[in-house]
Amino acid sequence: MTLLSLSATRSGLSLAGSGQGPEAEIARRLSLLPKGAPVVVMVHGKGYSPECPDRDPHRLILAARPGHGRSRNVSWPRRLGFALPGPRQPLGLCIGFGWDSSGRLWRATAEAVAMAPMLARLIHLVRRLDPGRRVDLFGHSLGARVILGAVPLVGEGAVGRVILLAGADFTGRAEAALASPAGRRAEFLNITTRENDLFDFLFERAISPLGRNGALGRGLTGAANWLDVQIDHPATGSALRALGLPLAARAARICHWSVYLRPGVFRFYRRLIHDRERLTLPLLRAALDQAPEPRWSRFWAEIPLPGHRPA
Repeated sequence: MTLLSLSATRSGLSLAGSGQGPEAEIARRLSLLPKGAPVVVMVHGKGYSPECPDRDPHRLILAARPGHGRSRNVSWPRRLGFALPGPRQPLGLCIGFGWDSSGRLWRATAEAVAMAPMLARLIHLVRRLDPGRRVDLFGHSLGARVILGAVPLVGEGAVGRVILLAGADFTGRAEAALASPAGRRAEFLNITTRENDLFDFLFERAISPLGRNGALGRGLTGAANWLDVQIDHPATGSALRALGLPLAARAARICHWSVYLRPGVFRFYRRLIHDRERLTLPLLRAALDQAPEPRWSRFWAEIPLPGHRPA
């Protein structure tokens, strides 16, 4: 099995469900990996808690099989090419980083900041046990806040690719991560969509009510190792099709989860992790570097004006 489930609290890391320290098991798993295979740490967003069975991320989106309950509980590990059935050569080690993101937004946002040192501790541990192994980071919503807080806490070269899905964080914190030793060497893919505009707006109003901070959905310019990818931009869809990575048509006007629910997106993320030698950042920038569409552009464009009759 190429999936390892960890739970993080403010006091440390443990194997999910056991309370035991993870070092020995991580060392064992790393020893079985082929040279060059990645370690990918998945960080979920708001609404989960490893201590609550109905909201345990290791039974839902971080599980080897699709989780129970709501349709958005797809299996991230399986769709990223890990935890596949049957005997096979491991493609890498996929680590589910579970943390308590339940409760109100303010509480979960503060907890995300507190979890950043725990994620940094995990990255340090992997690098100490296997110094040449790259560590990629994959996070949704407040998981991006955990990741961007952890990057400045680790050393140069510790992080490979960072894939942020509808990140619930601010561009200023992203700039701080990019300026750190690890951030200068990492590659950041900021996956956005105008379907997330309402969530970005509410996050800004709740956490930065004076309007001093912009959410990641606005995009970030000027960094050579940061690429914004608006997946509902028509030009992005065309470019991905040209790369052999077609996306299904957008199904909703407002959705915080389409960045991992839209059919086709995980094929793209899988290639970003397992085929980076061909899907290089310069190639991706040449194909996908589109000016983001303005906030609300998708929302208002689909509301018919008074007296307008759809064709």
